[in-house]
Amino acid sequence: MKKYLREIELSGIILLVIGIVIAHVWGASYGVWPCALGILFWCTLMVYKAYHWKEYEAENKRNLVIVLIAILILFIQMINIK
Repeated sequence: MKKYLREIELSGIILLVIGIVIAHVWGASYGVWPCALGILFWCTLMVYKAYHWKEYEAENKRNLVIVLIAILILFIQMINIK
């Protein structure tokens, strides 16, 4: 799996972007599946790298910051919804 890590990461990011664009153009119900698949790819990658912490320590710290920022943004969006 180690030699496919970059491809898995890129496909997850591409699926997330496609899902976001589809959600804005045609509605959230159409964009949810590409986003969910992209998140699944990215989370699988994060779990793999977490098990190999010493080898991917810098990337793991960066990913943790990204996840915390995403959670903060989602929390702010939930507060603003009326």
